[in-house]
Amino acid sequence: MIPKWTSLCWNWLSSVPVLVLFNCCVLLASADNNSQVYYTALINVTVSNPDRSTTLLRIDRGRYGQDSPKVDVRGLLLAPLPINGVADRLGCDPRTRFQVPPNTKQWIALLQRGNCTFREKILRAASHNASAVVIYNNMSSEDAVTMTHQGTGDVVAVMITESKVKEILNYLERNISVMIAIAVGARVPPKNFSRGSLVFVSISFIVLMIISSAWLIFYFIQKIRYTIVRDRNQRRLGDAAKKAVGKLTTKTVKKGDKETDPDFDHCAVCIESYKQNDVVRILPCKHVFHKACVDPWLSDHCTCPMCKLNILKALGIVPNVPCTDNVAFDMERLTRGQPGSRRSGLGDLSNDHSVSLEPLRTSGMSQLPQDGELTPRAGEINIAVTRQNGIEENTF
Repeated sequence: MIPKWTSLCWNWLSSVPVLVLFNCCVLLASADNNSQVYYTALINVTVSNPDRSTTLLRIDRGRYGQDSPKVDVRGLLLAPLPINGVADRLGCDPRTRFQVPPNTKQWIALLQRGNCTFREKILRAASHNASAVVIYNNMSSEDAVTMTHQGTGDVVAVMITESKVKEILNYLERNISVMIAIAVGARVPPKNFSRGSLVFVSISFIVLMIISSAWLIFYFIQKIRYTIVRDRNQRRLGDAAKKAVGKLTTKTVKKGDKETDPDFDHCAVCIESYKQNDVVRILPCKHVFHKACVDPWLSDHCTCPMCKLNILKALGIVPNVPCTDNVAFDMERLTRGQPGSRRSGLGDLSNDHSVSLEPLRTSGMSQLPQDGELTPRAGEINIAVTRQNGIEENTF
């Protein structure tokens, strides 16, 4: 029992540092993601209309990718060609192609976010000799993020919002030439994340875990102590009960003994009458039981099955643990006077004006009959005491 509790306690406690470290790492990682250094991208779009007029568009809130070269780039903006008549905006399909005009030195791919990684999109465009890749967000409500795309080489990667992309795509679908110029903007330092707040949260979490661990340790210690004390008391009580049983009087019923009398009480445990050669056990309270019936009971309860007398106290064996089903008995009452047996000497009792009887705990007690005839019922003993002023009737 003890190793089980100890093992459970140790396993839980050993996981506490891991939990604390894990949560602190999560907090630090979250703080790091929110405090990355990034470079803004200044993007100007020039649309050459068929009437030889130009339209200028400016896109704000662009960001260079984390692994992208931070350089200026300029070129023709192209979107992927439709695949089987379906517009391709993502650039993730292996069949993605771009219609690059002849004699075009630099061109820039325009792709939508989603469906595959940033790295796959950039490498797909780079395989068609794109100088840069502009990836726009797939939701209008989302701002541009700092992309991570290791292993993309010297390809410039920029992310923008979706605010003006629909207008640009409208020009591209009509085969109108769109030039885009990307310039390096400002270096944005990490957000002013409060280190003090992080330390406060970490310390609060650690203190909470320490308090929880201390409470759990205290609980397990008390549980282990209770288990040890309980087991010790059970062993001591069992040893004391065995010692007491060894001191009790044992008798073999012979022919003519009072136990063979038909009027003598049966064994209260097995409800069988005593027969010749039966081995009986006589308790200090003078109650008689079959030895095979009462010994297991005494080993577990150390009290008389009928009157609940504590046999350990009666025999002078008093351990520091209480007996099961123990009822406090006054030892002076035991020594003051007991009847020799449950059925002996009623005539002698008529000469005593003071009679001391041990209380009997029985089930099914009821009131005495009113007709004066004492008829014993199951579960009760009627005792008649004759005095000068009449008959006193008691039922137990």
